[in-house]
Amino acid sequence: MPAGAVTADGRARVLADQNEMPLLGLGVWQVPNGPECVNAVRWALELGYRHLDTAQAYGNEESVGEGIRQSGVPREDIFITTKFYPARQDPEAEAERSLRRLGVDQVDLYIIHWPQGGPTWAWPGMERALAAGYTRSIGVSNFSAGELDEVMGIAEVQPVVNQAQFSPFEFRRKLLEACEEKGIALEAYSPLGTGRHLGDPTVAEIAERLDRTPAQVLIRWSLERDLPVIPKSTHRERLEENAQVFDFSLSDEDMAALDALDETGGTDRALERRWW
Repeated sequence: MPAGAVTADGRARVLADQNEMPLLGLGVWQVPNGPECVNAVRWALELGYRHLDTAQAYGNEESVGEGIRQSGVPREDIFITTKFYPARQDPEAEAERSLRRLGVDQVDLYIIHWPQGGPTWAWPGMERALAAGYTRSIGVSNFSAGELDEVMGIAEVQPVVNQAQFSPFEFRRKLLEACEEKGIALEAYSPLGTGRHLGDPTVAEIAERLDRTPAQVLIRWSLERDLPVIPKSTHRERLEENAQVFDFSLSDEDMAALDALDETGGTDRALERRWW
């Protein structure tokens, strides 16, 4: 299938390397290692999620692995992402450590968490991790359009994903366009604005009219663009609610109203400010 295409069931996107990435995932940022994270992962998998997103910097890879084992869902049915912590030196060595913490032989996607130290230095190590079989795909996170250009200028293997904060309120239109032009899937994190966006009147009006929740509307906004999206929750009922997003659609008018909520000016940057 061509890169960027969605699978016949409408639930996964074909990446540029032909690996398939489920469109709906569970993010576990700020979920501490321990029972809360284990339960969230297990519940998500029991509810039909097949995509999990963690990171070395989150400190909870062990719990993600434990949640997978407790769920009973076969490893081959789950898409696992983890991220290289760029304060460390060697992406390949850190990938091997992640696999031990997760208790798996391979992840599906390994990405540079943010461009600390510049966008290019870690990429050869990411390619080594891919060549070693530690991951099936490699990509980046929080990279601007210009930083993507820099990576692609030195890459032997191109990044297939750029994970960025993305929602109607962070509608980085120029970054999305740059990713699509380069054959890179933009993956949306914080689609609910860590809860900030749920009370917006425009979102609430659309949700009420469609008999949906604000969270479902915000998640669906990314899915309408065939973008992988990773809402976070540790509550089983919200995990279930957030997964009920494949049986409705948003009209062109609803999409336009949501697009108009953008607060970034349609930027090609992934971050308004550095955090490192």
